[in-house]
Amino acid sequence: MQPDQEVINRWSASAPYWEKHGEIIRQMFAPITQALVEEAGIGQSHAVLDIAMGPGEPALSVAALVGPEGRVFGIDAIPEMVAAARRAADRLGLKNAQFDVAFADRLPFPADAFDAVISRFGVMFFPSPVDAVREMLRVLKPGRKLALAVWHFADRNPFHYTLSQVIDRYVEPPTLAPDAPDAFRFAQAGKLAQVLTEAGAMTARERLFQFTIQTPISAEDYWTLRLEMSEKFQKKIAMLSQEQAIEVKRQVLDALREYSSDRGMSLPAEVLIVSGAKPGPA
Repeated sequence: MQPDQEVINRWSASAPYWEKHGEIIRQMFAPITQALVEEAGIGQSHAVLDIAMGPGEPALSVAALVGPEGRVFGIDAIPEMVAAARRAADRLGLKNAQFDVAFADRLPFPADAFDAVISRFGVMFFPSPVDAVREMLRVLKPGRKLALAVWHFADRNPFHYTLSQVIDRYVEPPTLAPDAPDAFRFAQAGKLAQVLTEAGAMTARERLFQFTIQTPISAEDYWTLRLEMSEKFQKKIAMLSQEQAIEVKRQVLDALREYSSDRGMSLPAEVLIVSGAKPGPA
């Protein structure tokens, strides 16, 4: 089952900006990458699959971790994201990372191929998460683990709500179906763990991971980054009059002040790390 075309179009439009801000995004989400590495038990010489890796993360960071004897494969449904990941790997001189266009529920890999499967902020947008997790389990080696990161609730993550709570005063947010593709689709405790169990994973577990998003940029630059990262935000801003758009930006920058200092932005954040193992001896 392919992703909804609207979702594909949205991410295709934002892909150039994710590449533009790639290093800042890597820094912001580095704690999540480390949490996924630890949860999935990734180490030297491992073969790792990163699903929905966007312009290359966390696959690129993992490629450096597993070393020249290891191998990292990254897939994404968006060709522009895959092209960006390949350019990043070339710039970094990584020879052990490969990136391809593919869908999570139709992985182009043989069974029992990987020591770990990870995905950071991908599963929320899959058309059929159960089918995708079944595929992850198929390509995992017996006894090995998959680890997924999803956002906890929006109001626990100023990364999201500092913009949305202001913009939503001017543009009414749509009412979403309970299982619609959305950043907070799996924010509810236990929801994604149940998906893993239904797909056949053993010992599915979930933990709340609290960390700080830190980036050495100003509030003004952060506003630009967040706007460019999100095609949805861009569309909403485009619906406003010039005066409204100026006022929205003013209010957002005012709301960001408590998270800004001379060292840059520092925002508390919460995600859920959900994992499970493929049946069989490790």
